[in-house]
Amino acid sequence: MTTPIPVTLLTGFLGAGKTTVLNRLLAARAGERIAIVENEFGAVSIDSDLIAPQAVTVVELANGCICCSVRGELSAALAGLLAQRDRGELRFERLLIETTGLADPGPVVHTFFWDEGLRERFCLDGVITLIDVCHAARQLDEEPVAAAQVAYADWLILTKTDLAPCAQLPDRLRRINARAEILDVGEIDQHWERLLD
Repeated sequence: MTTPIPVTLLTGFLGAGKTTVLNRLLAARAGERIAIVENEFGAVSIDSDLIAPQAVTVVELANGCICCSVRGELSAALAGLLAQRDRGELRFERLLIETTGLADPGPVVHTFFWDEGLRERFCLDGVITLIDVCHAARQLDEEPVAAAQVAYADWLILTKTDLAPCAQLPDRLRRINARAEILDVGEIDQHWERLLD
């Protein structure tokens, strides 16, 4: 039996900086072959053009939230990546999924447990959620999906900390998810081994 491919889910509400962090990850892990599944909400792709060329391949899921209307498309995309890998057309050691800011990560996480074929070939390594400190309080008050993104996280990365005070935010985040570790985005380059393990 082959070793399952580790999967990292990168999530966070709109404007939290997911693509920027994704590119930092790709630069930090330049020797690792990483496939990217990127979900863009809208008819015109923007993010895939911004992803660094170190990615082995970028699969786009467009025009829908990955958590509901496109979940079948996610399973199909993952099966397609596996088929290409099995045929020797594509080599990658890790999969990273960047969700749209409107996605509830729950159904994405569950995909790796419900689908037997995916469950055997992939191992969900972790969920990294970015938190825009400038807008987090309002988003957590008004957007249930923002709280869901926090609740599913293994890691909470605070972004834009240079632009707004966030002294009370970590306590609020811990009330939603007491087990997730909280880091400032400025610290992540020293923690990639832990974030991806």
